[in-house]
Amino acid sequence: MNKQPHRTTLQTIARRAMIERGLLPDFPESVMSEVNRIASPASYNLASAKDLRHLLWCSVDNAESRDLDQLSYAEKLADGAVRLMVAIADVDELVHQQTMTDQHAQQNAASIYTVAQIFPMLPERLSTDLTSLRLDADRCAVVVEMVVEAKGSVKSSDIYCAMVRNCAKLDYDSLAVWLAGDAPTPAAVLQIEGLADNIKLQDHVAQQMKSLRFENGALNFETIESRPVFDGNHLREIQAERNNRAKSLIENLMIATNVATSQFLNQKQFPAIRRVVKTPKRWERIVELATEDGFELSLVANPKALSNYLKHVKDTMPDQYVDKSLSVLKLLGAGEYVVEYPNSEPLGHFGLGVKSYSHSTAPNRRYPDLITHRLLKSAMVNQANPYSEDQLVAIARHCTRKEDDAKKVERMVEKAANAILLSSRIGEVFDAIVSGAASKGTWVRLFHPHVEGKLVKGFAGLEVGHKLKVRLIHVDVEAGFIDFEKVN
Repeated sequence: MNKQPHRTTLQTIARRAMIERGLLPDFPESVMSEVNRIASPASYNLASAKDLRHLLWCSVDNAESRDLDQLSYAEKLADGAVRLMVAIADVDELVHQQTMTDQHAQQNAASIYTVAQIFPMLPERLSTDLTSLRLDADRCAVVVEMVVEAKGSVKSSDIYCAMVRNCAKLDYDSLAVWLAGDAPTPAAVLQIEGLADNIKLQDHVAQQMKSLRFENGALNFETIESRPVFDGNHLREIQAERNNRAKSLIENLMIATNVATSQFLNQKQFPAIRRVVKTPKRWERIVELATEDGFELSLVANPKALSNYLKHVKDTMPDQYVDKSLSVLKLLGAGEYVVEYPNSEPLGHFGLGVKSYSHSTAPNRRYPDLITHRLLKSAMVNQANPYSEDQLVAIARHCTRKEDDAKKVERMVEKAANAILLSSRIGEVFDAIVSGAASKGTWVRLFHPHVEGKLVKGFAGLEVGHKLKVRLIHVDVEAGFIDFEKVN
């Protein structure tokens, strides 16, 4: 095995994988020079934009995140409804259309998050400073304001530009245990008078909106994210991180925001790049999975029925819920970006229980969000669409391809990291579940540790969701290979 420090090995693998897929791991001098010429953060003329710096805005993200894309705030209204506000970094104020920075961002189309290194879509001088909604900094933002009624339905919404100021940088983990009642109020929340009540109000509204989406057929998945733990440059373990109450809070606010931006563009007779997950092509295998668990699904794909199946799994076999969720997710297939036109029949998002959905909440990290902001800002002031129909279609297709490339790079580096961790366990037998089955191969995911690899022997007749015992027979760190054989 390579004797380099683990982190260095994984970074080399990540860069090679990016280049092979046409992704750019480095910023050229022309982009850096362009960015370095930007003297300061953008600022609006307050004659044409609102000043909302006095509100109790806060950010919630990973503790180490510095590329902060959104802030949130809520307040009760006299009629019992809640005004919910999400401020999104106005990256377009500094990254203009067709600049070198914009063209480079379009090439990768997103920040790429590998276990070894983050490759940001925009230079860090922008994404973690000048366009980041940093703590105690005045920033330009696109604000989505929604009036949410008692049971989680959005009564009305509006979108406008405003100056905002982040008064508290909060993290998922400490906020989650507090919201769940298992820890005291985080110090960053206590320091700001009224912030604790405001966050609890946001959480209450988010849970109401989540419940309403489930009634409309949204799918409640329990997934696991992998986080590397390094001792210096030595990889010690890959920790499995599950969803929590704070992540759910932000997720539900962002879904509502993305629906509102889509509706706004439609009302203004603007096209939009929508995020869609079409009817799953492998629904018949999902039906088989449900039948194996004693639950009947019809042969016609139905998100509400699938939501009921997932609830059945959670209630009757909670120890299998994560793996069943991941199996169903795999069978649903990947999402894609498409262009939808005003008053057309929306394709919808099968897993979210919503009809219209435009990515708009992470313009520092995703290129489609930056495009959506340019459309929104033109629509706000009744200007012409800054993109032609052909341009939008080409951008949507490119972003779908690059998202697929980025995911493959991220998986490749994660597999290499897992290969490092398993390299001393050749010959051991593990409990596993089939996570992928296609003509190009069969993949299994171990229960402990939560690692995926290829089944190279004994795969005949296996389908996604089948359980089995496997023996680890080979790893190749550089290639990201982890090979198993079935144990009878």
